[in-house]
Amino acid sequence: MNTTLTTDSTKEQTQEQTQGDWHVQTATAEDAGTRLDKWLAGWTGLSRTRLRVLIETGQVRVGGDIVTSPTAKIKEDIEYALLVPPPVDDTPTPEDIPLDIIYQDDDLIVVNKPAGMTVHPAPGSRSATLVNALLYHCAGSLSGIGGVMRPGIVHRIDKDTSGLLVVAKTDHAHQFLSKQFAAHTVERRYICLTRSGPKPRTGQIISRIARSPNDRKKQAVVRGTINNINASEVGRHAITNYKYIKGFGQQIGAAVGMPQVSRIECRLETGRTHQIRVHLAHVGCPLLGDPLYGKQRAFLTSKNPNELAVAEALKTFKRQALHAATLGFIHPTSKELMQFELPLPPDMAHLLNVLNGLNAED
Repeated sequence: MNTTLTTDSTKEQTQEQTQGDWHVQTATAEDAGTRLDKWLAGWTGLSRTRLRVLIETGQVRVGGDIVTSPTAKIKEDIEYALLVPPPVDDTPTPEDIPLDIIYQDDDLIVVNKPAGMTVHPAPGSRSATLVNALLYHCAGSLSGIGGVMRPGIVHRIDKDTSGLLVVAKTDHAHQFLSKQFAAHTVERRYICLTRSGPKPRTGQIISRIARSPNDRKKQAVVRGTINNINASEVGRHAITNYKYIKGFGQQIGAAVGMPQVSRIECRLETGRTHQIRVHLAHVGCPLLGDPLYGKQRAFLTSKNPNELAVAEALKTFKRQALHAATLGFIHPTSKELMQFELPLPPDMAHLLNVLNGLNAED
């Protein structure tokens, strides 16, 4: 039986947490030994995923003491109290955030998203997103197909990736653009700076991509699906076309011509979560600055001043070196080909300039 906790012993608790409902249950001998999250799910009606979050953030008290382990075992004749906070209003609000608008008309808007800006609100990032900025700038003229959390959003790029995005202002534009993305006819070219160099220099990476079984923050190539997406039904198929543009330096201990860093261009046929980052890391070319898929080790050990300059530049480069440089699509109303190109943002341009020093003659 679920009851609201109102005893004197919880007055201090309710002063600490003035919003939300406390619920209490005393464990029986039959409950003893059960996992905390599983037991709570049995009488609260909440999912174990939701309960894990509540437990880990200190919303559960056992005999008056906070417990933060979802796997803690239930003890007989102990009172368990759970605070369920009130629901959060997820409707994003307009925010007066400057936008770098490349093009706009009555149907759509093309923006240059800076690195560090999330595309749409999500847990842990409820404000200062591109959606918040668009709601202010477009004043109610975004397509509603994406729902209140993603109005007008047809595609997305990662928070720490910079570059071009098209956003729909009308439902017709949203549907028309979405069909092009689904048909893989949208041109998307990305500039990447990676460790090492790809073999072969130009090629296509085909696989399935799914959430990593070892780290829920990461995506991963599904085992056995490189060039064989029918080998598994797990995940979604992903296709990345890549082209080696230029190498910087010589990788120590590697064959002649294998660079320390490469400039690579990727053209996407699909747009899966972290696709370029996952695919390039899988073939041994993780993006510079990538905290999730890059190899977290010292970049260089030589005392060469040009290599030391690169190492220093990488210390201040706090994101993956990935930029959405080209975007091309058919306009939903005029049916004309629209194509946009952007130069590298200042941080990547500076890093590239320093990398050029690796090719300098001693």
